[in-house]
Amino acid sequence: MKNTIKNKIKVLGNVTALVLLLAAGKASAQNWQLVWADEFNGSIGPDWSFETGGGGWGNNEQQYYRPQNATIENNTLCITAKNEAIGGMNYTSARMKTQGHKSWRYGKIVASIHLPSFQGQWPAFWMLGDNIGSVGWPACGELDIMEQINTENIVHGSTHWFSGGQADWTSSAGASVTGWHEYSITWDPNYIRWYIDGNQYSQFFIGGNAGGTTAFNQNNFFLILNMAVGGNWPGFSINNGALPAKMNVDWIHVYQDGAGLADNRTFRIQARHSGMVLDAWGAQTTNGTKINQGVWNGGNNQRWVAHARGGNQYSFTGVQSGRAIDINGWSTADIQLQIWDYYANPAQTYACTPTDSGYYQVMNVNSGKVWDVYGNSMANGAAVYQSTWNGGYNQHWAFLQP
Repeated sequence: MKNTIKNKIKVLGNVTALVLLLAAGKASAQNWQLVWADEFNGSIGPDWSFETGGGGWGNNEQQYYRPQNATIENNTLCITAKNEAIGGMNYTSARMKTQGHKSWRYGKIVASIHLPSFQGQWPAFWMLGDNIGSVGWPACGELDIMEQINTENIVHGSTHWFSGGQADWTSSAGASVTGWHEYSITWDPNYIRWYIDGNQYSQFFIGGNAGGTTAFNQNNFFLILNMAVGGNWPGFSINNGALPAKMNVDWIHVYQDGAGLADNRTFRIQARHSGMVLDAWGAQTTNGTKINQGVWNGGNNQRWVAHARGGNQYSFTGVQSGRAIDINGWSTADIQLQIWDYYANPAQTYACTPTDSGYYQVMNVNSGKVWDVYGNSMANGAAVYQSTWNGGYNQHWAFLQP
């Protein structure tokens, strides 16, 4: 949508890159598993923080952002633009982000959004690279899922990146923006694709980091929702009579490709409640190393190979250690998971039963107890136990491609 450092022009800065980046492609079949969501049912989730202030935000915008302009009404997020003078600006609105809380590389990101329509508006649903604090914009990369300006029945999908200088690409599609629509992208190592209500209208080629698009294959990206008032793109003619005006968001879902449990396939195994993954703690490889939940870092101590044991039963060995996820001493008590030499015995075998939205209950065949992040903890390093099934999200697990 826009950065906080400098203005951006909504045109392609490198015509040669356009030919390269729009290379024809074919979408691959994927098994989308829900890895994060905010339904905005009663409150704004804990993974959001708010940016505050005016100053134009690099685009000569006319609003002052503040958290008070983001509210929940009828289980829907409302970002409200108002005609009120605060902090030297004549308008207020809200800008919220998951930076420092949740970010992703690749997947399907979709939101159900209802926009207003007035001269001077600039609502957006977009993403920035996690490393913006260290490399700045546009080197961090920017991925705009949906932008719209003024009273146009047109939405735009864009990318911005660094390739010896600022590079920009934008595509557009018609939409009756004052109705509810699902705005989404799918993103893999080769393509980013844009959709309205599930219908693709554009794609952007990033395979092999074509055109210097390294950021889109290297960085995790966090989400941003905001509604600007005025600025370089929509202009500075603002219909004050249309204010207050609301950008409504019913929900946001993030999916990643689970590819399905299968023999000899490697996974990161992610807890539903926290988004963290099974981790042989301390990257140790010895027998008895404990298994905790950890923030995904791509290490081989967080990668696990599935071994089919028949039916819905699997054993799992660590890529780093070669040792199996094990219940010490064939115990039936509530004890922490560990790694041990792989014997494929019942203490190392798990019945994996789908729950919903691509998650699984993982039950030890010997004990009848399930993987459980102890105490429903959200902490990095929290222990993973076997415990009696209670249906809590700390007992739901997604098998995702690393």
